Amino acid sequence: MRVAIVTESFLPALNGVTTSVLKVLECLRDQGHEALVIAPGTSPWSPTTTPEHYAGFPVHSVTSVPVRQFRVGLPSYEIETVLHRFRPDVMHVASPFVLGVRGLTAARALGIPSVAVYQTDMPSYIRQHSGPAGNLTARAAWRWIRRIHQQADLTLAPSRAALEDLRAHGVPRTALWGRGVDAELFHPGRRTDVATAALRARLAPHGETLLGYVGRLAPEKELHRLVELASVPGTRLVLVGEGPSREMLQASLPDAVFLGRCEGLELAQAYAAFDVFVHTGTRETFGQTLQEAAAAGLPVVAPARGGPLDLVDVGVTGELFDPDRPGDLAARVRPLVGPGAAELRERMGLTGRDRVVARSWPALVEQLVGYYAAAIREVSRSVV
Repeated sequence: MRVAIVTESFLPALNGVTTSVLKVLECLRDQGHEALVIAPGTSPWSPTTTPEHYAGFPVHSVTSVPVRQFRVGLPSYEIETVLHRFRPDVMHVASPFVLGVRGLTAARALGIPSVAVYQTDMPSYIRQHSGPAGNLTARAAWRWIRRIHQQADLTLAPSRAALEDLRAHGVPRTALWGRGVDAELFHPGRRTDVATAALRARLAPHGETLLGYVGRLAPEKELHRLVELASVPGTRLVLVGEGPSREMLQASLPDAVFLGRCEGLELAQAYAAFDVFVHTGTRETFGQTLQEAAAAGLPVVAPARGGPLDLVDVGVTGELFDPDRPGDLAARVRPLVGPGAAELRERMGLTGRDRVVARSWPALVEQLVGYYAAAIREVSRSVV
């Protein structure tokens, strides 16, 4: 197939949308397909720029503007020109909100079948940043999302909770498509790596149980909840990632370690150094870092809301805490702490790995290509 991918986020920005698009591109290449990427560009003075190619495929960057530390691509008629020249069989629109809207409009005009991937709970994000008008703006955001996805021939949701949200708000033609995980990179065997052992010795010099978080350090991740864990004796909190909340978190978590942004092998070694993985955000449509932690053999503690409901089996692969009950995060973590809990942590971690190891990116992209084919058939029937 020839696949045009229009994405709201791409390199050099690293987040769930970017990571998903990169993995899809790598697998499309390995499976013999052709692809083109249309993505937000960077500012002229940016120290790192959007690459011109990825996985051997061309990347067309469009003018963008910064909005709350994100680059938002500006819609323009150049998208039609790029698509007309590439002549794709199908368009994949990743987390459409601004640039993706233009992509879907262009697909309709050019008769290109389209698959939209819902990935960001934008209504909750907008509600969080809208003060007293939060509920009103969230409802407006859902109306906008419904209008966006009505243009798509198929919308894919990453979890059952996200799928139910879309259907409850009137989004038509929906299906479930999860996310893959690199079970070779994220592996419990990395605990014996020399670099991992050195990192763990530095982070836990007195044998502390390491509670790890990986992700963006930003308000929407609700990391203020981690303050609860300061009351759990014998532990040390380690955060991997960057974002606007870092200074605030360093002030409220003075004993925590902030490792900054990690990628690739360095990230895998960080996971391997942890004993327990903790996540605090209640607005996750999926929770890719939870899946990576499970692949690394860690028990996962996360909110009983959204994407984690699909990823955590309570008492078997980890624990789910009630985000509306103060202290419940710490209560769920305590049984997993200390040398006496090592066997429980190992059992949960290995079971969690068994649950996710089959979710490879190649398998997930094969399923995605099947959805592409379904969209193409649907458009062909409607034309006939």
